[in-house]
Amino acid sequence: MATQQPAPYPPLHGGQLVLATFAVALATFMNVLDTSIANVAIPTISGNLGVSVDEGTWVITVFAAANAVSIPLTGWLTQRLGQIKLFVGAVALFTLASFLCGIAPNLPVLLFARVLQGVVAGPLIPMSQAILLGSYPKEKSSMALALWAMTATVGPIAGPSLGGWITDRYSWSWIFYINIPVGIFAALVSWSIYRHRESPTRKLPIDLVGLCLLITWVGALQIMLDKGRDLDWFSSGLIVGLAVTAFVSFVLFVIWELTEAHPIVDLRLFGQRNFLGGTVAISIAYGVFFGNLVLLPQWMQEYLNYRSVDAGMVMAPLGIFALVLSPVVGKLLPKSDARIIATVAFLTFAGVFYMRADYVLEIDTWHLVLPTLLQGIPMALFFIPLTAIILSGQPPHRIPAAAGLSNFVRVFCGAIGTSIAGTVWNDRTVLHHERLTEAANADNPLFAHQIDMIRSLLHLDTNAANNLFDSTVNAQAAMMGLNDIFFVSAIIFLLIIPLIWITRPAKGGGGADASGAH
Repeated sequence: MATQQPAPYPPLHGGQLVLATFAVALATFMNVLDTSIANVAIPTISGNLGVSVDEGTWVITVFAAANAVSIPLTGWLTQRLGQIKLFVGAVALFTLASFLCGIAPNLPVLLFARVLQGVVAGPLIPMSQAILLGSYPKEKSSMALALWAMTATVGPIAGPSLGGWITDRYSWSWIFYINIPVGIFAALVSWSIYRHRESPTRKLPIDLVGLCLLITWVGALQIMLDKGRDLDWFSSGLIVGLAVTAFVSFVLFVIWELTEAHPIVDLRLFGQRNFLGGTVAISIAYGVFFGNLVLLPQWMQEYLNYRSVDAGMVMAPLGIFALVLSPVVGKLLPKSDARIIATVAFLTFAGVFYMRADYVLEIDTWHLVLPTLLQGIPMALFFIPLTAIILSGQPPHRIPAAAGLSNFVRVFCGAIGTSIAGTVWNDRTVLHHERLTEAANADNPLFAHQIDMIRSLLHLDTNAANNLFDSTVNAQAAMMGLNDIFFVSAIIFLLIIPLIWITRPAKGGGGADASGAH
């Protein structure tokens, strides 16, 4: 039977373990970096390619959607190719796709390259988890998860600052070119160390029906979310058709996968309490976090006149506490209840978003940086415990499938979170603009007096004064809309805390059992 695998390979030691960890971490970092590095560059990319910012946002969402679709293939590909061949091959193809992104002359070509990049990136995160867990002694499994989490959390954090700096100093193409040397190094080192530690393989039939249904419902839902705002949502026949397609194909997908002998996605994992609670909690949290991570630098550039590099630098402190605390959490986890640590993380997230919920247009840089700095604390506290809870109790052969499915849900929620956050921000901005301008008409003496003051102080004609007033109101409305999102985000983090507590306490704080990859 496939579950009766040969004796596990012994853990790595010394310099080989350090180098292997660094190479695998670099591959993970390269992958997760590309989920956010384009965030601050979207206005620049859109301008250079001659498209709107809304269209440019597809650079982010198509990557996330393609990545999400391919992640569930990890379990099947692992058994067909082996962990090491799959991991190294994915790193090499990701490097090639990054080159294609950099040379893209227009948006369709760039989107095609980003889809390819997202598809080949699918196995990287679950495989990196499994490979690292198999490289460390069982008692060090929590530390292995902590080291993995450092790269998984710092990548999206470093993306905006690095992307802003590269875009400002060089060209947006270089946000993709920087993956080339990193990918080559990670692939060569990983292959040299792990090529003799390949996992057993067996030929399994591919679940083509399940794969087609997965692509259909994910694609239809993502397009619906991205185009809904432009097409006035359900007043559009296309949006209605996409919604129906997404719903029907999703229902068929669930039914098929639960009855298929070799499903592309093992939905039975959701029958495990820890997997269900941990996956839903980490996915909703990531969706809210990532949606805000996209909006904040965009707001700074559009309404506070920050350069892309400046917006990126405001986001950079997010990585300080995440880096410092991740190893600490790794050491504490075996002696602690992972649920308590994750709860503290969600409470801190809620506090950070509440701090942001009263932003004003005159805000100084420090008050933008402070919540960003503090947000690094829950970033370190929620990834590691929830990952440990999700993987706790999984036998070795199910680690890739469990990691793949949980990461699929998390990454897809990140894509959905980006689309929903952008749509809600636009709708709330329009609503606040209407409310702020209800009395802005020529019959209102206060409004007329205000326009006269603008004209006299700035020596403008009436049209110019009205345009300036509208621009000011629009900036105020956008800020108020963003504050609404921050406040709701804080509430969401409080509401998902009970999900953590439907799980059972994982042995050793969740880390020990996760070492089933050995």
